[in-house]
Amino acid sequence: MFGHLGFSYIGLIFLLLLAVPNILWSRRIPGDYSDEGENGILLFLERVGEIGCVVCAVMFSNFNCEPFTPWTVWLIVAFVCMGLYELCWLRYFKGRQRAKDMYRSFFRIPIPLAVFPVAGFLLLGIYGKVIWMILFAAILGIGHIGIHLHHAKRFGLL
Repeated sequence: MFGHLGFSYIGLIFLLLLAVPNILWSRRIPGDYSDEGENGILLFLERVGEIGCVVCAVMFSNFNCEPFTPWTVWLIVAFVCMGLYELCWLRYFKGRQRAKDMYRSFFRIPIPLAVFPVAGFLLLGIYGKVIWMILFAAILGIGHIGIHLHHAKRFGLL
Protein backbone atom coordinates (compact mmCIF):
# COMPACT_ATOMS: atom_id res chain seq x y z
CA MET A 1 0.00 0.00 0.00
CA PHE A 2 2.96 2.36 0.47
CA GLY A 3 4.58 1.37 -2.85
CA HIS A 4 7.82 -0.20 -3.98
CA LEU A 5 10.61 2.19 -4.88
CA GLY A 6 11.79 1.89 -8.45
CA PHE A 7 11.36 3.54 -11.83
CA SER A 8 7.95 3.41 -13.49
CA TYR A 9 7.85 3.63 -17.27
CA ILE A 10 4.04 3.76 -17.10
CA GLY A 11 4.30 6.76 -14.79
CA LEU A 12 6.68 8.41 -17.25
CA ILE A 13 4.19 7.81 -20.09
CA PHE A 14 1.45 9.44 -17.99
CA LEU A 15 3.67 12.44 -17.30
CA LEU A 16 4.48 12.82 -21.00
CA LEU A 17 0.77 12.63 -21.87
CA LEU A 18 0.23 15.41 -19.36
CA ALA A 19 3.23 17.59 -20.20
CA VAL A 20 3.33 17.65 -24.00
CA PRO A 21 -0.01 19.43 -24.61
CA ASN A 22 0.66 21.79 -21.71
CA ILE A 23 4.03 22.74 -23.18
CA LEU A 24 2.41 23.34 -26.56
CA TRP A 25 -0.29 25.46 -24.89
CA SER A 26 2.28 27.49 -22.95
CA ARG A 27 3.96 28.53 -26.20
CA ARG A 28 0.67 30.00 -27.47
CA ILE A 29 -1.31 31.11 -24.44
CA PRO A 30 -4.63 32.58 -25.57
CA GLY A 31 -4.87 36.36 -25.32
CA ASP A 32 -8.06 36.11 -23.28
CA TYR A 33 -6.53 33.77 -20.67
CA SER A 34 -6.02 35.17 -17.19
CA ASP A 35 -5.16 33.54 -13.90
CA GLU A 36 -6.49 36.57 -12.00
CA GLY A 37 -8.68 35.82 -9.05
CA GLU A 38 -7.46 32.25 -8.55
CA ASN A 39 -7.95 31.13 -4.97
CA GLY A 40 -4.59 30.96 -3.19
CA ILE A 41 -5.51 27.88 -1.16
CA LEU A 42 -6.67 26.00 -4.27
CA LEU A 43 -3.49 27.05 -6.08
CA PHE A 44 -1.39 25.77 -3.17
CA LEU A 45 -3.26 22.44 -3.15
CA GLU A 46 -2.87 22.17 -6.92
CA ARG A 47 0.91 22.67 -6.68
CA VAL A 48 1.27 20.18 -3.82
CA GLY A 49 -0.79 17.65 -5.77
CA GLU A 50 1.19 18.24 -8.97
CA ILE A 51 4.55 17.76 -7.28
CA GLY A 52 3.34 14.69 -5.40
CA CYS A 53 1.85 13.07 -8.52
CA VAL A 54 4.98 13.74 -10.60
CA VAL A 55 7.27 12.27 -7.96
CA CYS A 56 5.03 9.27 -7.29
CA ALA A 57 4.50 8.54 -10.99
CA VAL A 58 8.18 7.82 -11.63
CA MET A 59 9.25 6.75 -8.15
CA PHE A 60 7.09 3.66 -7.61
CA SER A 61 7.49 0.58 -9.78
CA ASN A 62 3.98 -0.56 -8.76
CA PHE A 63 2.60 1.23 -11.82
CA ASN A 64 4.49 -0.90 -14.34
CA CYS A 65 2.53 -3.54 -16.26
CA GLU A 66 1.99 -6.91 -14.66
CA PRO A 67 0.38 -10.00 -16.20
CA PHE A 68 -3.27 -9.32 -16.96
CA THR A 69 -5.70 -9.78 -14.07
CA PRO A 70 -9.09 -8.21 -13.36
CA TRP A 71 -7.15 -5.53 -11.44
CA THR A 72 -5.54 -4.44 -14.73
CA VAL A 73 -8.88 -2.85 -15.65
CA TRP A 74 -7.91 0.05 -13.34
CA LEU A 75 -4.84 0.71 -15.52
CA ILE A 76 -6.87 0.44 -18.72
CA VAL A 77 -9.45 2.93 -17.46
CA ALA A 78 -6.63 5.24 -16.30
CA PHE A 79 -5.22 5.16 -19.84
CA VAL A 80 -8.70 5.80 -21.25
CA CYS A 81 -8.90 8.93 -19.07
CA MET A 82 -5.56 10.11 -20.38
CA GLY A 83 -6.62 9.34 -23.94
CA LEU A 84 -9.75 11.43 -23.47
CA TYR A 85 -7.56 14.18 -22.05
CA GLU A 86 -5.49 14.11 -25.24
CA LEU A 87 -8.68 14.23 -27.35
CA CYS A 88 -9.82 17.32 -25.46
CA TRP A 89 -6.51 19.01 -26.14
CA LEU A 90 -6.74 18.02 -29.80
CA ARG A 91 -10.21 19.59 -29.93
CA TYR A 92 -8.76 22.74 -28.35
CA PHE A 93 -5.77 22.96 -30.74
CA LYS A 94 -7.95 22.32 -33.82
CA GLY A 95 -10.44 24.96 -32.65
CA ARG A 96 -10.16 28.71 -32.18
CA GLN A 97 -7.82 28.28 -29.18
CA ARG A 98 -9.62 30.68 -26.90
CA ALA A 99 -9.37 30.38 -23.12
CA LYS A 100 -13.09 29.65 -23.01
CA ASP A 101 -12.50 26.54 -25.15
CA MET A 102 -10.29 25.01 -22.46
CA TYR A 103 -13.23 24.79 -20.08
CA ARG A 104 -15.92 23.49 -22.46
CA SER A 105 -17.57 20.24 -21.48
CA PHE A 106 -16.85 17.02 -23.34
CA PHE A 107 -19.85 14.71 -23.74
CA ARG A 108 -21.45 16.40 -20.72
CA ILE A 109 -18.32 16.03 -18.59
CA PRO A 110 -17.56 19.53 -17.27
CA ILE A 111 -14.02 20.94 -17.34
CA PRO A 112 -12.55 17.79 -18.92
CA LEU A 113 -9.02 19.20 -19.10
CA ALA A 114 -9.05 19.19 -15.30
CA VAL A 115 -11.17 16.11 -14.63
CA PHE A 116 -9.51 13.57 -16.96
CA PRO A 117 -5.88 13.89 -15.80
CA VAL A 118 -6.88 13.92 -12.14
CA ALA A 119 -9.01 10.81 -12.70
CA GLY A 120 -6.17 9.20 -14.64
CA PHE A 121 -3.65 9.69 -11.86
CA LEU A 122 -6.15 8.65 -9.19
CA LEU A 123 -6.88 5.43 -11.10
CA LEU A 124 -3.16 4.86 -11.64
CA GLY A 125 -2.73 5.08 -7.87
CA ILE A 126 -5.53 2.58 -7.36
CA TYR A 127 -4.03 0.23 -9.96
CA GLY A 128 -0.60 0.40 -8.31
CA LYS A 129 -2.12 0.28 -4.82
CA VAL A 130 0.02 3.28 -3.88
CA ILE A 131 -1.69 5.32 -1.19
CA TRP A 132 0.65 8.27 -1.82
CA MET A 133 -0.47 8.63 -5.43
CA ILE A 134 -4.12 8.34 -4.39
CA LEU A 135 -3.61 11.02 -1.74
CA PHE A 136 -1.73 13.41 -4.03
CA ALA A 137 -4.23 12.89 -6.87
CA ALA A 138 -7.04 13.78 -4.46
CA ILE A 139 -5.18 16.91 -3.36
CA LEU A 140 -4.50 17.77 -7.00
CA GLY A 141 -8.17 17.25 -7.78
CA ILE A 142 -9.34 19.64 -5.09
CA GLY A 143 -6.99 22.38 -6.29
CA HIS A 144 -6.97 21.85 -10.05
CA ILE A 145 -10.67 21.12 -10.48
CA GLY A 146 -11.54 23.94 -8.09
CA ILE A 147 -9.51 26.44 -10.11
CA HIS A 148 -10.98 25.23 -13.40
CA LEU A 149 -14.51 25.48 -11.98
CA HIS A 150 -13.80 29.12 -11.13
CA HIS A 151 -12.62 29.82 -14.70
CA ALA A 152 -15.55 27.95 -16.26
CA LYS A 153 -17.99 29.99 -14.17
CA ARG A 154 -16.23 33.18 -15.24
CA PHE A 155 -16.84 32.23 -18.89
CA GLY A 156 -20.46 31.35 -18.13
CA LEU A 157 -20.00 27.64 -18.88
CA LEU A 158 -21.44 26.40 -15.58
